[in-house]
Amino acid sequence: MRQRDEPVRLTRIYTRGGDAGETSLGDGSRVPKLDCRIGAFGAVDELNAHIGVALADGVSDDMAPSLERIQNELFDVGADLSVPYGVGDGRLRIGQDQIDELERLCDRFNEALPELKSFVLPGGTPAAARLHVARTVCRRAERDALLAAQEVELNPLVLVYLNRLSDLLFILARVANAGRGAEPLWRPGGER
Repeated sequence: MRQRDEPVRLTRIYTRGGDAGETSLGDGSRVPKLDCRIGAFGAVDELNAHIGVALADGVSDDMAPSLERIQNELFDVGADLSVPYGVGDGRLRIGQDQIDELERLCDRFNEALPELKSFVLPGGTPAAARLHVARTVCRRAERDALLAAQEVELNPLVLVYLNRLSDLLFILARVANAGRGAEPLWRPGGER
């Protein structure tokens, strides 16, 4: 078994191991590609890609380092989901310290924002729109992980992490719109 902090070595990208609709979990056990855990970490992978798009196309310099760290942590989330859960098993797991850091970032970025007076519409600047897409994918990843947790035992902190991350992405989308005119807010009933 490799060490917890040892990088993964990929010598071949295709293995043919999944051609029959199965894949391996992190412990080497084989499951159908429709396994609930595969769906959950697939949604986490999609979330990570959306954060990558936001980073590639213009978030502010003050939020970029946090999003880059979160991208790495999302691989940790995927690793956590991909290995059957056992407390004290020595595997890479999401911990309370990562959740605490998300909360610290929420407080830091939210501090300068005006009080919300309505729901925020996804949009505004391109960066805000991309962060809103990431937020909605994060919510789906959380729902997929909740569904998986009904079938198999998962690290409960994964669910908390994804919930807190969606809060942070909402706040960062608001920050991306700050100072650029009126924030797009929901007007109940619209133009009727």
